[in-house]
Amino acid sequence: MMLNVHPNTRIFIHTGVVDMRKGFGGLSAVVREQFGSDPTDGSLFIFVNRRRDRMKLLHFTDGGFWLYY
Repeated sequence: MMLNVHPNTRIFIHTGVVDMRKGFGGLSAVVREQFGSDPTDGSLFIFVNRRRDRMKLLHFTDGGFWLYY
């Protein structure tokens, strides 16, 4: 599967460490608290773990949230 992102999509990278056990709700809370953004605005949010060897992407589209790992 390939992730296709519209050229106007804003991409945010969370530079702090995030617990990779977090799902939609937990990562949405990080977006609201750390970025001061609405996780449903269509932006792409990238999170990394402590060792920086894994990442999760949170993206909201018309169909709802997508969580890529």
